[in-house]
Amino acid sequence: MTLRQHCDQLLSTATQRGDVPGLVAMAANADGILYAGAFGRRDMAAEAAMSEDSVFWIASMTKAITSVAALQLVERGLLDLDAPAADVRPELASIQVLDGFDADGNPILRAPRRAMTLRHLLTHTSGFGYDIWNADIGKAAQALGIPPAGAGRIAGLHTPLLFDPGERWNYGIGIDWAGLMIESASGQRLGKYLEDNILGPLGMRSTTFSPGPELDARKARLHHRDDAGRLAPMDLPLPATREFEMGGGGLYSTAPDYLQFVRMVLNDGQLGAARILRPESVALLGMNHMGAHRVTPMRTAVPGFSNDAEFFPGISKAWSLAFQINREPAPTGRAAGGLMWAGIANTYYWIDPARGVGGVFMSQILPFVDIRSLPLFTAFETAVYKALG
Repeated sequence: MTLRQHCDQLLSTATQRGDVPGLVAMAANADGILYAGAFGRRDMAAEAAMSEDSVFWIASMTKAITSVAALQLVERGLLDLDAPAADVRPELASIQVLDGFDADGNPILRAPRRAMTLRHLLTHTSGFGYDIWNADIGKAAQALGIPPAGAGRIAGLHTPLLFDPGERWNYGIGIDWAGLMIESASGQRLGKYLEDNILGPLGMRSTTFSPGPELDARKARLHHRDDAGRLAPMDLPLPATREFEMGGGGLYSTAPDYLQFVRMVLNDGQLGAARILRPESVALLGMNHMGAHRVTPMRTAVPGFSNDAEFFPGISKAWSLAFQINREPAPTGRAAGGLMWAGIANTYYWIDPARGVGGVFMSQILPFVDIRSLPLFTAFETAVYKALG
């Protein structure tokens, strides 16, 4: 069975069975596309078929693009990986560490023992977190009057640290702060910087923080799976205006667009005539940048938004300046040193520099690590490697 036959059968069967309302999956190597397919519907309550150009909220898949933008500014001498991040965003100097709560439920705060750096922010070792995976953040934010991060206000990023910078790994809002550092260093709004330096050069014309009517017409609708496994369409209200563009999770995109970004990494920082990063900078994207620390499971504090999350349990995982790294071969066929991450609405990608292949899988379902979407992504990846031999 060919790659196309195998993947078409796998993915069409899943949508016909109702595992997911619709999806787009693509795989490529440095030279071009190996597979592309769209199945099901954009909205289970409507008739529009899913298409390869369907627009998805890619959420935390934004992080890798923002991280590459930060690395561009490191190349240009406008940002420094190891200088205090507060040199660029002075308000970071006021962020304190949460040391528990007093008898009345008030946060106990102290000054951090070391300065936070851009490297800490990019590797999720800054001490920042998300309330979705840590209830103490939500409790502290409520006590301190800090608005939710999704409210679009910079004040929502002023949550306390869970530990001193550099102490361990914890998935959090650090890339949103990196996005603000990009704005300060470049003098541009984040979306404009990305458009000029990454999205435009790579031809990612359907990737934006603010979709207009043409992209809205192609959007896949978000769905929610309840405890009984039933799916239903849902709406996630977003603020009409934002003080900042969320470098950690605000982009909308398509599978073909994001595959351009994947192929750029596979091509050592270049795609066609567009040079995005120097080869030596791309090499940094495949290297562990958090020492002996390792990626740990993310235990949900908000089950409606995320299940417990870990990719490839039992395999040691580190973090580069943009991606999670599997330090051992993965059961899908991905080689050791493979790169990946995801978006909370069950969008996924991987990049395998050793095998020279990568892929993108997009659905629109909550909670994260959906019981049907994630296994389907790993089955798709496995099918790609099986075809490669």
